[in-house]
Amino acid sequence: MSDDVVSDLRQETRAIFYHGYDNYMRYAFPEDELRPLSCSPLVRDRANPAHIEVNDVLGNYSLTLIDSLSTLAILASSPPPGQKHNKALQDFQDGVVLIVENYGDGTNTSSGVGKRSRGFELDSKVQIFETVIRGLGGLLSAHQFAVGDLPIRGYDAGVQDHEGTRGIRWNKGFVYDGQLLRLAHDLGRRLLPAFSTPTGIPYPRVNLKHGVPFYLNSPLNNAAEFGQCEKGAPESPEITETCSAGAGSLVLELTTLSRLTGDWRFEIAGKRAFWAVWERRSSSGLIGSGIDAETGRWMSPYTGVGAGIDSFFEYAFKSYIFLSGVDFEPNGTVDSSAAFLHTWQDAHQSIKRHVYRGAAFQHPHYAQVDLYTGALRAYWIDSLSAYYPGLLALAGELDEAIETHLLYTALWTRFSAIPERWSTSSGNIEAGLRWWGGRPEFIESTWYLYRATQDPFYLHVAEMTLRDIKRRCWTRCGWAGLQDVRTGELSDRMESFFLGETAKYLFLLFDKTHPLNTWDAPFVFTTEGHPLIIPKEQRRMSKFRAKAAMTEDVEMALAEETCPLPPPVQPFSLSAAAARPDLFHAASLARLHLMPSIETVDSPLVEFSSDHPSISVSDLHSPSNYSYYPWTLPMELVPWNATSSRMATRSTFDLAFPNMLNTALTVQPLQKVVNGYLVRSLSGVRLGMVREGGVHGTSFDMPEAFRIYTVSNFLLGRDEQVFVERDAVSSFDPADAHFTKLRDSVNLDVIIDIKTPQQRDPEPSAEAEVDGPNDNLTDSILFDESGLLSELDIDLENADVDGPSLLSSLLTNIQNLLASSTSRPQSTTKARAPDTTRSALIAAMPTGPGAAPLPDVPDIDYVYRKDRLPPWRTIYLADNLCTTKLSRSVPRTHQVLVIRRGGCSFSQKLQNIPAYAPSPSSLQLVIVVSFPEHEERRQGADDDDSLIQPLLDVQQLTPSGIVRPHPIPMIMVGGGEETMTRFGRAQGVGVRRRFHYASQGLRIANLVVL
Repeated sequence: MSDDVVSDLRQETRAIFYHGYDNYMRYAFPEDELRPLSCSPLVRDRANPAHIEVNDVLGNYSLTLIDSLSTLAILASSPPPGQKHNKALQDFQDGVVLIVENYGDGTNTSSGVGKRSRGFELDSKVQIFETVIRGLGGLLSAHQFAVGDLPIRGYDAGVQDHEGTRGIRWNKGFVYDGQLLRLAHDLGRRLLPAFSTPTGIPYPRVNLKHGVPFYLNSPLNNAAEFGQCEKGAPESPEITETCSAGAGSLVLELTTLSRLTGDWRFEIAGKRAFWAVWERRSSSGLIGSGIDAETGRWMSPYTGVGAGIDSFFEYAFKSYIFLSGVDFEPNGTVDSSAAFLHTWQDAHQSIKRHVYRGAAFQHPHYAQVDLYTGALRAYWIDSLSAYYPGLLALAGELDEAIETHLLYTALWTRFSAIPERWSTSSGNIEAGLRWWGGRPEFIESTWYLYRATQDPFYLHVAEMTLRDIKRRCWTRCGWAGLQDVRTGELSDRMESFFLGETAKYLFLLFDKTHPLNTWDAPFVFTTEGHPLIIPKEQRRMSKFRAKAAMTEDVEMALAEETCPLPPPVQPFSLSAAAARPDLFHAASLARLHLMPSIETVDSPLVEFSSDHPSISVSDLHSPSNYSYYPWTLPMELVPWNATSSRMATRSTFDLAFPNMLNTALTVQPLQKVVNGYLVRSLSGVRLGMVREGGVHGTSFDMPEAFRIYTVSNFLLGRDEQVFVERDAVSSFDPADAHFTKLRDSVNLDVIIDIKTPQQRDPEPSAEAEVDGPNDNLTDSILFDESGLLSELDIDLENADVDGPSLLSSLLTNIQNLLASSTSRPQSTTKARAPDTTRSALIAAMPTGPGAAPLPDVPDIDYVYRKDRLPPWRTIYLADNLCTTKLSRSVPRTHQVLVIRRGGCSFSQKLQNIPAYAPSPSSLQLVIVVSFPEHEERRQGADDDDSLIQPLLDVQQLTPSGIVRPHPIPMIMVGGGEETMTRFGRAQGVGVRRRFHYASQGLRIANLVVL
């Protein structure tokens, strides 16, 4: 795209902004004959306080003007050619003067009273989030432009003395001396009562004049010294549910306010709210959309990257940029920029694992999943989620950003806008949410991607959006949103963010040399599009302090971060994005190939609309982009041999089990457990399986396997498992002839019975707890001269000794559930003897020439049963057996030998065990206990399968050096001193072999047979 064309588009964008801004400034207009809109100012609905769609945003304080100031400042850096005076700069200054005239200068003097109020002393209940990002953010950003913290080309922000006032002199005698900052402080101070909650998560709303009298449980309403409820009962109680984005997206604005004023209350409150949300993330690493400010409980089980959650992730990464190079401890806060970086990295990994749907789902996109399990819950994507590709580009995740942005581009191509919700499953607008209110998120992402790649593809995408907005949203009195993206019906309102963000990002897209496109500084755009920066003088940090704050792991993590190069341009093309082989995959998912051409009026529309109810004959009367890719791209941007890669498909099938008529009716076939589903009867159960990993699945960094993604009608998350009893599986022949049972050759479970002490030690003191729950256990391991563990009265039932195998702990809980089942015989329903505790440890079996098979003993249940006691009752604990040989009597009289790992090889340890004659009472098994400093994670293993297989590199030898005639079976467990303590208390030891099932030669990864 030529510079002249880009310049023309820039001027068109400027005209778009001014058409909305100038009409807003007039306040009253005649009704538009062509489009029946009121053309009157949008104000609070005082007749209906519950009308939160309007009242949450509008605080009766000239919101659109405040939201537009930073856009005026940005336009001021690039005035049109030949313009005699800088209109945008003059309008920016006039807008600041107008705010001061109406709301005062923020002082306690007579000049602090404006025409409308003293500051923001307004009887208006507003939403905290919207007021912070629009009102507070707009004031702070405009202030930073005014004083020169943010650049305006050609603007002199020199401070001088003017008739006793020190400040920056503007036209008409006005002296700017920080009025907007003082007003921002006044507004911020009025928001602080909302942060008085038990969780630190702010209440969703506050009255700018009266605080929070409508929250009955607020400390401000319960503490006598505040006296907030002296006039009687508070007004109608307000709901306490807020959204993660609303609570966690306040850090940038509140931190800026604190840094510029020295009032640290705001930064502390904003960061506390952010961490309060993040600390409540689920075990899947996900956060929900709705959370209660008083209890901290999630109010909705669904999550994604869009509405209610979006800007939390945005602020996690942008706070890392924003706080880089500043002191980490302002007045007691301890939130470094690196902490926000780690939060973003963890959040993105969880999103990529649970929310992201890769190429196997036709084209990459983000779905709606279960907050706790990550299981798919809905197929729709919303227009707010279009911000995420831009955030990914900013964070350096460029390939993911490019591929996911293509789908939003295809949706805009189809609808000439992006509907509020659209279903990837049906291809239709979801639940009637068919409007586009002028949202900026898609254009914002387009700007970020263009800045990261300089690919002209994104300029053409921006041109498409510009043309569609001009064609569809124009009215005589400004720019309306689309009430229905299909028909072109307009909504009777112009949102402030249209001028504050949408027009701003479009302008920056077409202004390549703008200072904010070339400035090398740690500034960020807030979620409302207001640029903010911590001034340079506050970024000075001593070398000593910087080094002390940078921990070794953070330093290594940052050292590994590099900015990725943009994709290389393909031969005979000017655009890497246009030449992508998956370009048409996004078009296919958006159903562009099914859209009737605007020129083809005689197309088979009737037949088409019968299958697609979102398209009707009236739809063709609205300007639309039903063209196919690449829209308006000139041919020279498309490579001469451009082709589409073959679309990936998910390999799925169902495994059905027949109905068994004799199945007890009292058995509940499916039961939800912590980490998945317990299948108590396979009668009539259907397992839906998908092939993943390798070249066929969604992830190339995991081994190829099948995963159960649905049990009957219940969808499973990626990390959820299906637990089935062995007897239940072996009694069925499933429909798949290739369904095979395989013994796990790597892992098994060691079952340990421990005598529960009759008299327990007193509760540990608070001082003891400081060192962690395992320190007392570590100190309690004592060896006498014979190597036996001394008898100690340790409360193993309450001690934290289950760390080595979380899965085994889960299986134990499931077996307890099974043991209480009415389907079991009464003789086996007792889950645990009163004086015995049974637990399990995962073990790794050895490999190599010296490996010996396990003894042929029956498997032991996870739950204690008197009729199924462990086969081995005599246990001996020794050191690492590297420098001394074991006493001859030990292998003859003890069935299990427990030794420490380290000091020498596994083969050397076994060689120091004397030869002995095999018998039922002699040595049956050697257990090597691994310590944290020795443990390595096996590639592709789960957390519970973290031990590698021990290598016995030579045949087993006796101490005299001859080949051992009866090799000794050996296994290895983890857990260090905790495990040693457990074996020291053991009354019996057994094993339970693990099995897995495979289909078509591939393992079913998340099927666990108990």
